[in-house]
Order: sequence, then structure tokens, then C-alpha cells
Amino acid sequence: MSSDVSKYNRMQNTANRRIFLADGSCVLLTALMAGGGASLAAATDPAVKFGLVTDLHHADKDTAGSRHYRESIRKLAEAGLEFNKFKPEFLVCLGDLIDAAADVETELGYLTRIVKEFDKLNLPRHFALGNHCVDTLTKAEFLKGVGQEKSYYSFDKGGIHFVVLDACFRSDGMPYQRKNFDWTDPNLSAQEVEWLKDDLANNKSPTVVFVHQRLDDAGVYSAKNAPVVRGILEKAGNVLAVFQGHSHENSHQLIGGIHYCTMVAMVEGSFEQSNGFSSISVFEDGTIRLTGFRKQKSYTWEN
Repeated sequence: MSSDVSKYNRMQNTANRRIFLADGSCVLLTALMAGGGASLAAATDPAVKFGLVTDLHHADKDTAGSRHYRESIRKLAEAGLEFNKFKPEFLVCLGDLIDAAADVETELGYLTRIVKEFDKLNLPRHFALGNHCVDTLTKAEFLKGVGQEKSYYSFDKGGIHFVVLDACFRSDGMPYQRKNFDWTDPNLSAQEVEWLKDDLANNKSPTVVFVHQRLDDAGVYSAKNAPVVRGILEKAGNVLAVFQGHSHENSHQLIGGIHYCTMVAMVEGSFEQSNGFSSISVFEDGTIRLTGFRKQKSYTWEN
């Protein structure tokens, strides 16, 4: 592990030569080294800092195609080294923490194992549910395993409002569980949509949203009622960004003044160059600075 980290540090030092590409209100920071260089976002300290990972697909099973299931443990450990430097106030996982298993006992074993690795990071954490999280498990079983009460909820930190959404519902409103769903039929439930309206109506603070399935225009990877949800977010008038996973790729869309940022999957590719995770700072003026590592792109969005 020490040689892996040493190689990583040399790679990041080399990457400290940065290219800036302007794209409207978005500035792409290519290969930004963690903590390196002056901030383009703001001269002041951020209101809140958090770490973000997604699509670990942890499982004790052989590599399939580009997915290296067992290596997510090592990749999360590397992310932990950077989070120790960054000192985030909490950590977010955008879903698909574990991969599917044929039976409940095996999938619970995957969950127990990866949660032990999260415990080592010693950070408060929030989990958005992914379709693979409840392939064989029920939502209640998954939530108990990660120590979280609800699959969708909101919280406040540093004057910023955060919303965790759950798009693991079928079109008929039934929750995903025990292989009862088609992964191409993700939705926010009608009850959750009404909850979201009320939550945003009662909040005046700058807001950031977390969800597994995409809420932008991404075809089969988007929630089927994503246009309805985007309308609610736009009407609120204070939603800065939506962070999402699911499609395993770097992607950014600016829709209705809201940044929809899709994060790379940690499971894709073999360690070490293929890892992907990020440290994110949100400033009082609404500026967001995302520092990506390995394959994750970096961005700064000014409000």
C-alpha cells in the first residue's frame, strides 16, 4: 500500500500544472492537486467541506469486465488519505455501495465488510440508495446496515441546506427490493416528491442535492420523473447543484441555473490510476469548488 501511495503522490505533484477551460459559469480544473495552488472560488474559508464517493460496488467476487469489485476497499482507503488532509465535515456516498448477490446473507456480508472500511474514516456519513444497494436487500435492511434512519431526508450544515433523495422506486410507486425491479425504471415516489416540495418551500438557504440515479437528461440513466423533480428544484430558486452517480462517468450539465454533476464510479478499472473521488467546498456566496482525484474531474462553479 505504501508504494501505491508514493506513486500516487508523485503523480499528483506532476499534475499540478493545470489547464483552465472556461465554459459559461463553469470553470473546469483539469488534474487539480488536492490543496495545491490558490483557490479560484473565494479568498475566504468555505462554509462547509465534505467528501464524496460513489458506485463502489463492493463485493467479494471476481472482476467482471471493467468492474474490479474487491479493489473498492483499497480505493476507499486511498480516498481516506486525502480526506484526512482535507478534513471534511462529513462524507457522502451516492449509491451502489455494494454489488448484487444471489442471496440476502451474502449481500449483507458485502455490506458489513465495506461499512467497516467507512468506520475507519471516522466521519459522519450519508448514503443515497442505489439500485444495487437493494438488489437483494430491502431498504430497511440496507439502512440498518449503514446506520441511517431514512432513505430520503435533509439536513443543514454551515448555513447550507443538503437534501438526500431516493430514486429507487418503480413507476407504480413500489420500492426497489429483492430483485423486484428493472433498473431502467427509477423514480422518486409521489410521497417523496411532495416531501421535496415542502422541504424546499420551508428552506431559504443555499441548497445542494445528492441522489444516485441522474436527474439531468441522461436517457436510461435518469429517473423517469426527473423533469418533474428539476421543475421543483428550479422553482425553489436556491438550489446550487445536484451530485449524482449511476452512469459511472464524468458528466456536467447546467440546466435551469442548476449544476448537475455526475461522478465517476470507484469500481471501474484496476487500482491505482483508475480510482475516483472528490473533496468539495461550498462557500457562503454559493460558489462550489470540487477537487477531483484520479479520474474524477475538478470544477469550480461561481454563483
